[in-house]
Amino acid sequence: MGKKVFVSGCYDMLHSGHVAFFEEASQYGDLYVGIGSDKTIFDLKGRKTINTDMERLYMVRSLRCVKQAWINRGSGVLDFKDDLLDLRPDILFVNEDGHSFEKEKLCRELGIKYIISKRLPSQGLPRRSTTDLRTECTIPYRIDLAGGWLDQAYVSKIYPGAVVTICIEPDYEFNDRSGMSTSTRKKAIELWHTEIPEGDKEKLAKILFCYENPPGSEYVSGSQDSLGIVMPGLNYLYYDRGEYWPKRIESVLNDDILKWLEDRIYLLALEPRESGLSVTDNSDICEVKAKALAKAAEGLWESVKNMDSKGFAKAITASYKAQISMFPNMVTREVEAVIESLSPDVLGYKLCGAGGGGYLALFSEVEQKNTLRIRIRR
Repeated sequence: MGKKVFVSGCYDMLHSGHVAFFEEASQYGDLYVGIGSDKTIFDLKGRKTINTDMERLYMVRSLRCVKQAWINRGSGVLDFKDDLLDLRPDILFVNEDGHSFEKEKLCRELGIKYIISKRLPSQGLPRRSTTDLRTECTIPYRIDLAGGWLDQAYVSKIYPGAVVTICIEPDYEFNDRSGMSTSTRKKAIELWHTEIPEGDKEKLAKILFCYENPPGSEYVSGSQDSLGIVMPGLNYLYYDRGEYWPKRIESVLNDDILKWLEDRIYLLALEPRESGLSVTDNSDICEVKAKALAKAAEGLWESVKNMDSKGFAKAITASYKAQISMFPNMVTREVEAVIESLSPDVLGYKLCGAGGGGYLALFSEVEQKNTLRIRIRR
């Protein structure tokens, strides 16, 4: 009997990149495919699929390199876990942007070989991805590098300070509840459809902020989300005491600095934040902790302008530690386990956004395997 190889994914808008991925996986043995249900994809991506799960199953089953396929019974990033336990494959095969610490850990526990594809296209064909086919929407995401929460008035009223963000191109379709400002980006898509219009960027960010937070909103989303999405490059947003909008904004569009950042920042995928998790529960906000967060943001801002790796690494980690000291629900046991397992080459790290899961931003001068690279919008 040949080895059993298992892959799992959405496989919506089936294209040559999917076929090449299946063909590569099938070189290791008989290929079994688990397909994410419509509900799972909606929960993870916050959107409906183009093709229903039954249509996607029909198309995948028709490929000659696929021995058997089905719709996964579970939900979430590990929606295939029960099917994996039933199949007991020899290999779990994933692509680079489908890799996660949880998948690798599960395989290690079950004695399943874990292989990551290089996503090489078939000879003579272009490299394809579902994200490529959705390039009609060019609205970016944002990452907060330091100072996150100081854009909330109930934090900045304790101590003023800055949030430092970068605006990144939509090369990946990031999961919801993963700290990449996906909810604000959806509002931007509702408002502008496919791209941010020309004009004064701060005014456009104010329009987006007001659109996301209409009068009577019970919870006000931080303005660093709208500013971080609309304003290209690296941005320093200084919040005075108790203010929702920054008193001062500074931007860096210097290509040398942005390239320096791109070469050193890696995103490690985690499980998305659980839908029922309230990050603000059990919060402990005081002047000492808010001041530490503000100090970390200042340190990172100065370090990045000077392209000082040591200072940047220290500041990004200090920002993370200041955040979780005020909001302990940001970090889970699973996140702690990932941080403990990081390579010594990782000089600094922090959770993107409000935490609880999502993506861990790593700072390293050595390439980190099985992570995502970013492009900062110019």
